[in-house]
Amino acid sequence: MQINKKYLLFFLLIFFVEILIALFVRDQFIRPFIGDVLVTVLLFAFCRIFYKGNALKLALGVLIFSFAIEFLQYLKLIEILGLQNNKIAVTVLGATFDWLDLLAYLLGVLISYFIDKKLITPKN
Repeated sequence: MQINKKYLLFFLLIFFVEILIALFVRDQFIRPFIGDVLVTVLLFAFCRIFYKGNALKLALGVLIFSFAIEFLQYLKLIEILGLQNNKIAVTVLGATFDWLDLLAYLLGVLISYFIDKKLITPKN
Protein backbone atom coordinates (compact mmCIF):
# COMPACT_ATOMS: atom_id res chain seq x y z
CA MET A 1 0.00 0.00 0.00
CA GLN A 2 1.34 3.38 -0.99
CA ILE A 3 0.52 6.50 1.02
CA ASN A 4 -0.37 9.73 -0.78
CA LYS A 5 1.89 12.24 0.97
CA LYS A 6 0.05 15.27 -0.41
CA TYR A 7 -3.18 14.06 1.13
CA LEU A 8 -1.44 13.12 4.37
CA LEU A 9 -0.19 16.71 4.71
CA PHE A 10 -3.58 18.08 3.68
CA PHE A 11 -5.30 15.83 6.23
CA LEU A 12 -2.95 16.97 9.00
CA LEU A 13 -3.56 20.62 8.11
CA ILE A 14 -7.35 20.25 8.19
CA PHE A 15 -7.12 18.18 11.40
CA PHE A 16 -5.07 20.97 13.03
CA VAL A 17 -7.64 23.58 11.91
CA GLU A 18 -10.47 21.45 13.31
CA ILE A 19 -8.67 21.18 16.66
CA LEU A 20 -8.19 24.95 16.76
CA ILE A 21 -11.87 25.49 16.00
CA ALA A 22 -12.91 23.01 18.71
CA LEU A 23 -10.65 24.57 21.32
CA PHE A 24 -10.96 28.28 20.63
CA VAL A 25 -14.05 29.14 18.59
CA ARG A 26 -17.38 29.66 20.35
CA ASP A 27 -19.61 31.25 17.75
CA GLN A 28 -22.75 30.40 15.82
CA PHE A 29 -21.21 30.01 12.35
CA ILE A 30 -17.58 28.89 12.20
CA ARG A 31 -17.74 26.15 14.80
CA PRO A 32 -21.08 24.58 13.87
CA PHE A 33 -21.16 25.18 10.12
CA ILE A 34 -17.59 25.58 8.88
CA GLY A 35 -16.52 22.85 11.29
CA ASP A 36 -19.00 20.48 9.63
CA VAL A 37 -17.85 21.52 6.16
CA LEU A 38 -14.27 20.79 7.18
CA VAL A 39 -15.10 17.45 8.79
CA THR A 40 -16.21 16.07 5.43
CA VAL A 41 -13.05 17.49 3.83
CA LEU A 42 -11.10 15.78 6.62
CA LEU A 43 -12.82 12.43 5.99
CA PHE A 44 -12.25 12.68 2.24
CA ALA A 45 -8.58 13.59 2.74
CA PHE A 46 -8.06 10.72 5.20
CA CYS A 47 -9.53 8.19 2.77
CA ARG A 48 -7.54 9.67 -0.09
CA ILE A 49 -4.29 9.04 1.78
CA PHE A 50 -4.81 5.33 1.05
CA TYR A 51 -7.43 5.15 -1.72
CA LYS A 52 -6.28 5.93 -5.26
CA GLY A 53 -9.57 5.08 -6.95
CA ASN A 54 -12.38 7.18 -8.33
CA ALA A 55 -12.64 10.51 -6.52
CA LEU A 56 -16.34 10.91 -7.34
CA LYS A 57 -17.19 7.54 -5.79
CA LEU A 58 -15.18 8.45 -2.71
CA ALA A 59 -16.91 11.83 -2.45
CA LEU A 60 -20.32 10.17 -2.69
CA GLY A 61 -19.28 7.61 -0.06
CA VAL A 62 -18.16 10.36 2.33
CA LEU A 63 -21.43 12.22 1.72
CA ILE A 64 -23.54 9.12 2.38
CA PHE A 65 -21.53 8.38 5.53
CA SER A 66 -21.96 11.97 6.75
CA PHE A 67 -25.68 11.93 6.03
CA ALA A 68 -25.99 8.59 7.85
CA ILE A 69 -24.34 10.02 10.97
CA GLU A 70 -26.69 13.01 10.83
CA PHE A 71 -29.68 10.67 10.44
CA LEU A 72 -28.51 8.76 13.54
CA GLN A 73 -28.51 12.10 15.36
CA TYR A 74 -32.11 12.59 14.22
CA LEU A 75 -32.93 9.19 15.74
CA LYS A 76 -31.13 10.25 18.96
CA LEU A 77 -28.76 7.27 18.84
CA ILE A 78 -26.51 8.82 21.49
CA GLU A 79 -29.42 8.80 23.97
CA ILE A 80 -30.57 5.32 22.93
CA LEU A 81 -27.06 4.02 23.64
CA GLY A 82 -26.87 5.98 26.90
CA LEU A 83 -23.76 7.86 25.75
CA GLN A 84 -25.04 11.43 26.11
CA ASN A 85 -22.53 12.06 28.93
CA ASN A 86 -19.58 10.60 27.02
CA LYS A 87 -17.69 13.55 25.50
CA ILE A 88 -15.87 11.43 22.94
CA ALA A 89 -19.06 9.73 21.71
CA VAL A 90 -20.89 13.05 21.53
CA THR A 91 -17.98 14.62 19.63
CA VAL A 92 -17.67 11.76 17.14
CA LEU A 93 -21.36 10.98 16.61
CA GLY A 94 -22.86 14.34 17.46
CA ALA A 95 -25.97 14.78 19.51
CA THR A 96 -28.22 17.23 17.64
CA PHE A 97 -29.76 16.89 14.21
CA ASP A 98 -29.66 20.01 12.06
CA TRP A 99 -30.76 20.36 8.43
CA LEU A 100 -27.95 22.88 7.87
CA ASP A 101 -25.44 20.14 8.69
CA LEU A 102 -26.56 18.30 5.57
CA LEU A 103 -25.80 21.41 3.53
CA ALA A 104 -22.41 21.72 5.25
CA TYR A 105 -21.57 18.11 4.39
CA LEU A 106 -22.58 18.63 0.77
CA LEU A 107 -20.40 21.75 0.54
CA GLY A 108 -17.51 19.89 2.15
CA VAL A 109 -17.74 17.06 -0.34
CA LEU A 110 -17.93 19.49 -3.27
CA ILE A 111 -14.87 21.34 -1.96
CA SER A 112 -13.04 18.02 -1.49
CA TYR A 113 -13.81 16.89 -5.01
CA PHE A 114 -12.75 20.25 -6.45
CA ILE A 115 -9.47 20.20 -4.49
CA ASP A 116 -8.82 16.65 -5.64
CA LYS A 117 -9.48 17.37 -9.31
CA LYS A 118 -8.01 20.86 -9.64
CA LEU A 119 -5.26 21.15 -7.04
CA ILE A 120 -3.92 17.85 -5.72
CA THR A 121 -4.32 15.36 -8.57
CA PRO A 122 -4.90 17.43 -11.74
CA LYS A 123 -4.63 15.67 -15.08
CA ASN A 124 -1.84 16.91 -17.32
